[in-house]
Amino acid sequence: MKKKQTYTVLAVDDNLLNLRLIEKSLSKEGYRIFIADNGPKAREIAFGEKPDLILLDIEMPGETGFDVIEKLKDSSETNAIPVIFLTGVIDVDSKLRGFDLGAVDYITKPFHPLEVLARVRIHLKLSIATNSLIADQASRLRQITEAQVAMLPTPEDNPQAKFGVYYRALEEAGGDFYDILNISDHITGYFVADFAGHDIKTSYMTASVKALLAQNCTPVYSPLESIRMINDVLVEILSEGKYLTACYMHLNRTTRKLTIINAGHPPVVCLPVDGEPFLIKSDGDILGMFKDPHFGSETIDVTPGDKFFIYSDGLVESAENKITWASGADSLLPVYKKISQTSYSMAPEELINLLFGKGATPEDDIVVLCVEV
Repeated sequence: MKKKQTYTVLAVDDNLLNLRLIEKSLSKEGYRIFIADNGPKAREIAFGEKPDLILLDIEMPGETGFDVIEKLKDSSETNAIPVIFLTGVIDVDSKLRGFDLGAVDYITKPFHPLEVLARVRIHLKLSIATNSLIADQASRLRQITEAQVAMLPTPEDNPQAKFGVYYRALEEAGGDFYDILNISDHITGYFVADFAGHDIKTSYMTASVKALLAQNCTPVYSPLESIRMINDVLVEILSEGKYLTACYMHLNRTTRKLTIINAGHPPVVCLPVDGEPFLIKSDGDILGMFKDPHFGSETIDVTPGDKFFIYSDGLVESAENKITWASGADSLLPVYKKISQTSYSMAPEELINLLFGKGATPEDDIVVLCVEV
């Protein structure tokens, strides 16, 4: 049989008669009642039992109802519980203060049990509806996130690309994006981008950019031509204020040539098989903003075993420490040296652990690709 839904109410009042009246009138209607005659005890029950609603007296000795609600609303564990004040005070200033602190309603003393029951029902219905709406929206956002992540290629599905990846979106609609393009048996394209903004529209743009990459990153076009064509389309379809920084890396394993196209993105890090890590800096305009942009372009000779790192600015930037990628990229070169012997598949994860520590939360979305020639 389906489990019955029991709603819980915490009644707080220093008057024992009021508590018993509330307990009797609500319990016979099927509610589970907790009672407290002071603020500290009320908070202890609220944190321990997480009641569905709280009836809270304002005028209590020691810790007042205002004190109690302020502390409850300061905690993520209890701030969503609706609070109805019980009060013999009817002045407007007290009511306004209560609403400012987060109360949903007032019941004036002396109260009638039927009025208490009616208001409890109303606000539980509102709470249920609100929680249902929040759960529905969260579910929809999770679906968007899952769809966005599902579009990202995995190393397991692209073994010939020889890459490892770390990807983390702090919000449901992440602004960072990457793609792997199998242009031919021996030519692979690697693309990392960072959209301006993290709204829902951004997640839909990911699919558009992925389609543009597939259409334009082919043997027919040079890497620079591919990015220019993609930019021309993005200028037409992106709304005002929307753009992305990007880096496109085109690796030909037969000719051992690597071409890097930079569109306002942090520099690529090269970790040679024999040598010190260094930055490949090539300034360029952002994607989707200008009709006649300048993109940085660099072609270098590579050796089997060389590793290259493409990443979003969340790896190096810190608003808290006032570090931009322009100033922060160079400072990380010693960290890359520490992972010179790490496999390309594990290098992104190891890099993140060294920079942020295991379990730490970065300030922004992060994507890191490590590619081995």
